[in-house]
Amino acid sequence: MASAAESDPVVGTWQLNASKSTFSAGPAVKNQTRKYSQAGDKITLEMTTTGEDGKEVTTHTTYQLNGKDFPVTGTPDYDSLSAKRIDNNTAEFVLKKDGKEIGTTSRAVSKDGKTLTTKTDVTTATGGKSDNIMVFDKK
Repeated sequence: MASAAESDPVVGTWQLNASKSTFSAGPAVKNQTRKYSQAGDKITLEMTTTGEDGKEVTTHTTYQLNGKDFPVTGTPDYDSLSAKRIDNNTAEFVLKKDGKEIGTTSRAVSKDGKTLTTKTDVTTATGGKSDNIMVFDKK
């Protein structure tokens, strides 16, 4: 297993491939760009999402894959997350709002490093369900 300070394969810019993504519950995402950077064992994510309504939201977090809670800004649905590494290419996250778990998400980078797949299952701030599989291409 790679040490936490080694470069995570998620580092880089990823663009949503909507035609390969599945939105089985909740509103579909029209567009999303994810920019991951890494400093030591800290990973920063800036995620810009455009919803079906055309509104753009930017979510930001810096976290470690150590199971501890880290703050998230820019989304009404959750305000912190904890993350753990499953293997070199996969991580799982618990999303929380006001200290209560509201869902989970995972991310997996393909072995060739060209595709990122995320799976999210959450209850939104408005009480709706969101159950999505999103596929991203590396830029």
